[in-house]
Amino acid sequence: MARLAQTAGLSEFQTEILSVVRTFVDKEIIPNATALEHADEFPDAIVAGMKDMGLFGLTISEQYGGLGESLLTYALVVEQIARGWMSISGIINTHFIVAYMIAQHGTEEQKQRLLPKMATGEIRGAFSMSEPECGSDVAAIKTRARAADGEFVLDGQKMWLTNGARAGVVATLVKDELDGSSAYKNMTTFLIEKQPGFGETRPGLTIPGQIDKMGYKGVETTEMVLDGVRLPADAVLGGPTGRGRGFYQMMDGIEVGRVNVAARACGMSIRAFELAVAYAQQRRTFGKPIAEHQAIAFKLAEMATKVEAAHLLMVNAARLKDSGERNDVEAGMAKLLASEYCAEVTQESFRIHGGYGYSKEYEIERLMREAPFLLIGEGTSEIQKTIISRGLLREYGIAPS
Repeated sequence: MARLAQTAGLSEFQTEILSVVRTFVDKEIIPNATALEHADEFPDAIVAGMKDMGLFGLTISEQYGGLGESLLTYALVVEQIARGWMSISGIINTHFIVAYMIAQHGTEEQKQRLLPKMATGEIRGAFSMSEPECGSDVAAIKTRARAADGEFVLDGQKMWLTNGARAGVVATLVKDELDGSSAYKNMTTFLIEKQPGFGETRPGLTIPGQIDKMGYKGVETTEMVLDGVRLPADAVLGGPTGRGRGFYQMMDGIEVGRVNVAARACGMSIRAFELAVAYAQQRRTFGKPIAEHQAIAFKLAEMATKVEAAHLLMVNAARLKDSGERNDVEAGMAKLLASEYCAEVTQESFRIHGGYGYSKEYEIERLMREAPFLLIGEGTSEIQKTIISRGLLREYGIAPS
């Protein structure tokens, strides 16, 4: 077994799950990822295998048909899947966030109705917060809900929905008609159920098409247009008491999402290192493998250290969340370091490959296009620094004299 990114203190069941997933990645994902990614083709066979392993319900309680595993288990599974192909981890990430939000904040009726089908992958989840004119500035969202005859009517436009077409339920943050004193108290999360596919997937709701991207291919990223979408009152996440709680519910989901993105970055870094260390022992210059040149050997040492550091931060953030403690700072640190290191490790691997790294025949070319996404997904590095610094000042603040 590889020395890097090992996790101490895992249960026998966690170790078994990771072993099964690692084998699946090596046999089913890595050999097919590059061809599927270049074709921008949805990996139906791989997703079917993930369903069979129960990964869509990995963290959903056994009460609702899932495996009831921890965030740590999930993050380590994601790390392995992203090692094979980062896009695959995206398919289950937004699904997991929505399932987590329903489990934490939903009514019992919402849990009973949605979680069992989400656990099997029959229904997939999508997460919608961003809009064409707002990303990190959540308070600036314009999509609105108005009450009408015991229902709600939603109008607006959403952007960057991973799983937007194939999802059957979309957790969607909108402005509500509530307390105007604070933008954050005037937001509600709706569970919008729809038919999978493109075009009009329920009256007034349109998924226009797939956004063409530099990387992160294979999984669809879409817009969502809401034009007079009528929703019943029980579509509010958490029921009547959930109105005005949307921002806080979403931020809770984003915290686990940041751990997930950190895990994805760790997985990609591991793969970039694996490719580099293998190539460096095969490629020869000046009569010896390039790994024996100090310039390359030092690169490998630095890459491995970054992989290990990012993995440890990610594991710590996941364990804090599992323990019920606040982990906004730790999740921000993990996401910041892991995504930045992922970009650096991937680029060093690319440089070690030399001209071959620029060829589409080599896997590192794909990783070079995928790594930048992790710098902006679930909040940019600058947003993470804002979260971290605010948390630190809260903890280390000096009382006024």
